[in-house]
Amino acid sequence: MAHSLTVLYFAAARERAGTSRESLEVPAGTRVSALLGLLASRHPGLAPLLPHLRVAVNQEFSAPDAELPPGAEVALIPPVAGGAEGLFRVVDRPLRLEEVVEAVSDAARGGLVTFSGAVRNLTKGRRVLRLEYEAYPPMAEKKLAEIGDEVAARWPGTRLAIMHRVGTLQPGELAVVIAAAAPHRKEAFRGCEHAIERLKQDVPIWKKEFFEDGEIWVGLGP
Repeated sequence: MAHSLTVLYFAAARERAGTSRESLEVPAGTRVSALLGLLASRHPGLAPLLPHLRVAVNQEFSAPDAELPPGAEVALIPPVAGGAEGLFRVVDRPLRLEEVVEAVSDAARGGLVTFSGAVRNLTKGRRVLRLEYEAYPPMAEKKLAEIGDEVAARWPGTRLAIMHRVGTLQPGELAVVIAAAAPHRKEAFRGCEHAIERLKQDVPIWKKEFFEDGEIWVGLGP
């Protein structure tokens, strides 16, 4: 017996597959690894990329031997460059640091630390013309909120807010803003640093850099 599922492609995977989404019929009991084999046969250009990808099933990272449920939404997640208090959002407009500061500030939290990440005009000596950020928004916002949960559990009383921009950004424009507020400064500093590091690991947001002599998806190499 077969059932349907939806496959979502992002960033370099989207370019290799030539589509951002497709619907497939697969036999009941199909596992993630078998689906990847099917996708490689359908899109040969995707095959070299598969060892570098992670797979999310219904917005959760999944193991290769996991069985795909009927109607699953499967996302192919290239390397990336819910429920907590705070603000966790992916937007396609200019960012303002004040938004995340306002989301975490209150009289009980005397320590406030912020981070603003702007687009650089040089990368390894190459002049950057622009950056393009792409995301899997519902999963990205869920993972950002999970980082907020981690910070609150590790440093009780700490509140976090993260906003990340997608779309085309020019050098000097803000790509991400983070604010961490805590009763004391030490926890606020640590919470903000933790958020920056975790953002690079599991949140499905990708960055493509455009230079005068080429372009590259950050994290995949040339």
